[in-house]
Amino acid sequence: MSERTIAVTGSASGIGAALTSLLREQGIRVVGVDLRDAEVVADLATPSGRVAAAEAVTAAADGVLDGVVTCAGTSVPGELMVKVNYFGTTEFVSALQPALAKSSAPRVAVVGSISATQRADDAVVAACLAGDESAALAAAAVAIADGRARQLYPSSKSALARWARRTSVEDGWANAGIPLNVVAPGVVLTPMTAALIADPAMKQVMDAAVPMPLNGYLRPEDVARVLAFLVSPENSHITGQVVYVDGGAEAVLR
Repeated sequence: MSERTIAVTGSASGIGAALTSLLREQGIRVVGVDLRDAEVVADLATPSGRVAAAEAVTAAADGVLDGVVTCAGTSVPGELMVKVNYFGTTEFVSALQPALAKSSAPRVAVVGSISATQRADDAVVAACLAGDESAALAAAAVAIADGRARQLYPSSKSALARWARRTSVEDGWANAGIPLNVVAPGVVLTPMTAALIADPAMKQVMDAAVPMPLNGYLRPEDVARVLAFLVSPENSHITGQVVYVDGGAEAVLR
């Protein structure tokens, strides 16, 4: 098989950076997408940024794209969670479907979260799934005003998982040979979680919310390996799945 080309959002740090390194070690050409230090510099928080990013990736791949992995996201409570975590993924991936359909072995994986098992804001989720970004942001603003800003992260990730499961079997995806899956990590050791882990009280809260009996916290590379398999040609029949890479957290919680 000729060299594969895979787009990775959030390629400049965290899971995205780990995946980019792993794929390149495997001889795969990666087109990174991020706010900085990437082949495609774009802001996925805006509709125009998503369009520009998809167009730039398509051009870089000469119109034929073998895979997409979306690692870009934010955990800072606020409307940006809806803009980046949900619409910055779904609209970007959807815009690349024509380029993916031209590949002989196209694959897509999006990064969700164990937090999708937590309580979400129904209005935010419904608006996201309806594709109405304005309504989703309005619902998010209500949640923030009501002191429920922390519900926006599980809301964005829950909606993303439901979108992927629904979309995976719609026309143009499974019947075009494009597997679409979600990888939902538990607690990943990144600069973002370092402060929480260093604080004994916060660590106790986090461990209660995300219990990980198998081997404890994840490294970005642990998640990257699962993503790499899901976007490899070897994944011929897995689609519409939420794969929890979480040390057993989802099993414990449910």
